[in-house]
Amino acid sequence: MLHEHIDTAVIDGDSLPWVPFTPYAENVLLKYFKLDPIRGEVIVMMKAPLDMQLPRHHHTGTVMVYTIEGQWKYKEHDWVARAGSVVYETAASTHTPEVISTESTSGYAVMLVQMTGDLAFLDENDNIVALENWKTGMQRYLAYCEKHGLTAKDLTAFN
Repeated sequence: MLHEHIDTAVIDGDSLPWVPFTPYAENVLLKYFKLDPIRGEVIVMMKAPLDMQLPRHHHTGTVMVYTIEGQWKYKEHDWVARAGSVVYETAASTHTPEVISTESTSGYAVMLVQMTGDLAFLDENDNIVALENWKTGMQRYLAYCEKHGLTAKDLTAFN
């Protein structure tokens, strides 16, 4: 198929489930839109409650985060990301995200994240203790759909 034949597509977010970010945080929810095995890309919405702090982690690729609601930051930085802001993370960045305000009735900060490569969770000695990427996202999504009797969508294709 030539690129001229690929049509513009939309994914209905309401048709996708919020999946708990197990085993790291049951109260952090993910809505996967795209899990690309070719480019190693993940497009996902994340809902995180007030005072959430994920483990410190390292990115092997770039990450872009658009904040939809709430406020969050990295412990290692002085800035705060608020609704409407974009955070761009270079490859090889390491940080510890935390939600500092939800500013919403839902009680969550909500972000749209586009990530390439691996997210490596680190211990206090910088040893990698877990990896997250498109493949672990796919495994989590498929397991959630199976457990809840949902028909899984093909998240490797944006349609």
